[in-house]
Amino acid sequence: MFQAGNRPDLVAKETAAVVEEYLPPQMGDEELSQIISEAIQQVGATSERDKGQVMGKVMPHVKGRADGAQVNALLTELLKKTGGS
Repeated sequence: MFQAGNRPDLVAKETAAVVEEYLPPQMGDEELSQIISEAIQQVGATSERDKGQVMGKVMPHVKGRADGAQVNALLTELLKKTGGS
């Protein structure tokens, strides 16, 4: 209906709602931060140069439940808090 009415904004919104219905629930920042913190400790990450190793540990655990951009942003934030740059 929205497509026939030339309303691409509403088509996108409706499509996203349908897709979300079938996806697993997304992780919250708190749960994701905990997983990232554990991976930082396991890898011994101290700076942003270690991001690749941490991402490699985290992504298999959160696949389908967290967006890579969200993981990257939280990882960057946590590494800055630990003194890494």
